[in-house]
Amino acid sequence: MLKSLRAEIFLVCGSIFFAFNGIVSKIILTTDLSAMRLVQIRCTGAFVLLLVFVLLRRGTSLRTNKKELPWLIAYGVIGFAAVQTGYFIAITRMHVSLALIIEFTAPIWIVIYIRFIKKRDVPSLMWISLLMGFSGLLLLAQVWKGMTLDGIGLLAAFLDAFALAAYFLMGEKLVARRSTDTLTVWGLGFASLWWAIVTPVWSFPFHIFSQKVSLLGRFNTTQVPGWVIILWIVVMGTIVPYMFVLTGLKSLSASTSSTIGMLEPVVAGGFAWWWLSETFSIIQLVGAVIVIVGIILADRARRSTH
Repeated sequence: MLKSLRAEIFLVCGSIFFAFNGIVSKIILTTDLSAMRLVQIRCTGAFVLLLVFVLLRRGTSLRTNKKELPWLIAYGVIGFAAVQTGYFIAITRMHVSLALIIEFTAPIWIVIYIRFIKKRDVPSLMWISLLMGFSGLLLLAQVWKGMTLDGIGLLAAFLDAFALAAYFLMGEKLVARRSTDTLTVWGLGFASLWWAIVTPVWSFPFHIFSQKVSLLGRFNTTQVPGWVIILWIVVMGTIVPYMFVLTGLKSLSASTSSTIGMLEPVVAGGFAWWWLSETFSIIQLVGAVIVIVGIILADRARRSTH
């Protein structure tokens, strides 16, 4: 009981840090730093810092074998690089809210995989929780406003959702045999290699590190160097939340963990309201409540199977 509660707290904390990172990322993206370059510096910076930490602490823990290596490559390329790549392609070609909703169908694909591919029983309450969580996200994003469909964007969004589902499923498998810090190092390492191939480092806009950036919203009069914001994104927006999520996955299933992840857009909306003065409509507030109820039901469904 205490162990599962601890895991749930870790996953909630991961969602909170990821949600806040969205606000910080929006700030740095007001400069000429592209979304793709932000993902690259995020993955590469986090990889380097975490690699140094692990090497100094216990370098031998990074050892792997021929059987595990393909899983680690897939985990990094799909779970880290593909998730973020698919999302950014989707939002450049279609409404952001629809891209977000499609991404958060990941828990549904996980449950379908468990039920029909793995042939394992899934509690009825879990299906109800997924339906509530997805419905709440639809209300929260208000997808009926200005929604447009684009074939490539739609395909990218669904690939993003499948990649996110794979991230949770592979993470659940790998974290059973490996520590969260070394698993994150391997994942970020292969993701960084992918970005180095797609977007060469030598063309990176390094002037962003010294550029003064406004914090927008209620802190609009405050400016900080770009490197401060990027360092926050790398450490507090990448390393810390990924460690939280993987630690939670040690004790909870991929389906429950991904459902708890639905809390992220709700929390992100709260941060946007506080920092950027973005407001919630009544319908969005109702959607937020439905998402939270769905998460609670998912947790009860998990408990009923033990």
